[in-house]
Order: sequence, then C-alpha cells, then structure tokens
Amino acid sequence: MTRKFIVGGNFKLNGSKASLKTLIEGLDEVNIDPNAEIVIAPPFVYIDLIRKALRKDVAVAGQNCYLKTSGAFTGEVAAEMLVDVGASWVILGHSERREIFKETDDEVGLKVAHALKAGLKVMACVGEKLEEREKNKTTEVVFRQLAAIAKHVSNWTHVVVAYEPVWAIGTGKVATPEQAQEVHKDIRGWLKAHVSAEVAQQTRIMYGGSVNGGNAETLAREEDVDGFLVGGASLKPEFVTVCNANA
Repeated sequence: MTRKFIVGGNFKLNGSKASLKTLIEGLDEVNIDPNAEIVIAPPFVYIDLIRKALRKDVAVAGQNCYLKTSGAFTGEVAAEMLVDVGASWVILGHSERREIFKETDDEVGLKVAHALKAGLKVMACVGEKLEEREKNKTTEVVFRQLAAIAKHVSNWTHVVVAYEPVWAIGTGKVATPEQAQEVHKDIRGWLKAHVSAEVAQQTRIMYGGSVNGGNAETLAREEDVDGFLVGGASLKPEFVTVCNANA
C-alpha cells in the first residue's frame, strides 16, 4: 500500500499575531502537493486564530496536551480543549517535553491514549540522545519508548510515529538518509513484531531533526520515510519546499 506523505510544522515557542499572520498568508498563496497531508502546530494561544485564517487543506495541531479532561492542573491544556478550538492533531512525547519537562515514557503513552479518545490524531515522538547512539543503544531507547505508547493504544489508525534523533534537533546536524531509513525500518519491524503486520505496513513514520529545504527531497526518497516533523524551517518560506519534497 502507499502511505500518504505527511509534513508537520512545529512552531515551538515562536511567533506573534503579526508574524504568524504573515506566515499563514504566505501558505495561502503557494501551491502545495495535493497528495501530501500538511499540519502546523502553533503555540496554544494562536490555535484558534490560525485555524480560522488558514487554508482548509492544512490542519492544525497542539504541541502538547495533558492526560486529563479537566481539573486542578494549573497551566495545562486538555485534548478536548484543542478539539474545541479546531485542532485535529497533537504532538506528544517530543524530546523537549521529555528532557526539559521530564515527561516519562509512560506519561507519554497515557497522553497518547487520552488524546486519541478525545478525537485527536497523534504525532508520537521517539528518539535517542547522542550518547545513546554512540553506545549503540538507538533501538533499545526507541523500542522502549514505542512500547510505552503501544501498551496504551488499541487502534493505530490515527497515530503517526515521529522519529527524531535528539542529537539532530535544532543542531544543524541531520541523520543521513541511510541512518534515518535504518531506524525507520527498525521501527516498522518492531510494530510488525509487537503490534501487527497490518499496523506496521499502514503506520506512517516521520523523520525530524534539522529538516530543511535543502535536504528534504533526498530524505523523502527513502522507503520508510513517510514525511517530516519540521522545527525551525517551518517558520521560513522553505517550509513549502519541505511540504513538496515528495511531489
């Protein structure tokens, strides 16, 4: 089967009403591959504004959500709230959430389950640190993170796995196409062995880590690279080049 190419733009903690208005207007004016699924993730406070202004063929995501619907959880945002303001996706388990905010593997798994139940589609992030790669622990780490997600997910229809080697995020270092393909193939193999052959075949696996207009097309040629989760480049005109990398 052919898996639909997907590109996510993670704005992280960036943007203002003025700058994001300019970005959205730019997206509205360009041709984007109609065979690619495009999702952008602005900061929470701009989701409603952007969803109303954005072209309808581009979806909006939250950059995170909590694992409860409501309650005394100061500063948190519920998956149900994201749905309420027009988001259809959420990014969960990003390395910055794991590292800076100390989210555990199991917490990420619980968040994925809750977000799916609330009606969101999920980009579930996995990836190893540089020291883990140098110790040949890449698959050990990635498989552990996958297992924590898989034990909470019964239906993978709306889950996309995003492989983001931590050492390549925002550093300018990019996994070679061969390195990316190797891990993506391993992830698909793990899904086949521990979930099902059907899920392994159907689940899209994105690559993230300093993806830009200059390297996206080469990475997209790899058999098991089904798209990209883009950080800094999603705030620049070259994001369109990334979106069209598989055209």
